[in-house]
Amino acid sequence: MSSGLIVAIVVIAVVVAALAFAVRHRQQHPSLSRRFGPEYERTVARHGGDTAAAERELAQRVERHRELTLTPLSEAERARAEEQWAQVKARFVDDPRQALANAEALLARVARDRGYPDSDVDAQIDTISVDHGEHVESYRTLRALSRPNATGRSSATEEQRAALVRARELFTALVGTGDEPEQAPAHDMTKAGRPSSGRVPAQHGHRA
Repeated sequence: MSSGLIVAIVVIAVVVAALAFAVRHRQQHPSLSRRFGPEYERTVARHGGDTAAAERELAQRVERHRELTLTPLSEAERARAEEQWAQVKARFVDDPRQALANAEALLARVARDRGYPDSDVDAQIDTISVDHGEHVESYRTLRALSRPNATGRSSATEEQRAALVRARELFTALVGTGDEPEQAPAHDMTKAGRPSSGRVPAQHGHRA
């Protein structure tokens, strides 16, 4: 067998092996992108563009998620959670940062009641992302905005309002049946007795 033929065979073998690897990779990991949605891109960015490292992390999240037993909330639990969210909205008028802290705590309690881990907030958020990758970033935002920043100034009220609106979508998904994330309703962010305009009431006299 000529050396040229041997080289050609080796090249073909390498190409076939590379194609096989690529096919296996596409078969295993496109589901991660579809499943996590925006969370996939955020994780890749956090790993400095290292897709392989990001996918390893996301795959580990999926494995941990498989160990959970998630259950839907009872009707009584849903009603109680909705009442507590209404209290969060009412609190926003006078104390936006505290309202966000209360919303964060409520998300944590609802997630725990559904069966997500609650020993570590970051681990809980990562696990929630397996089911609700399109909404889970709002949980992280609540954590950040409910605390004074490094300079001691509170976040702008408009930013806090937007965070609460986005967090409502995750809350709605978590209190659903557990089968499919529910569509967030029109955001009723007004005080009781006033028509809903889809926004948190404008603040008067509040300083961020």
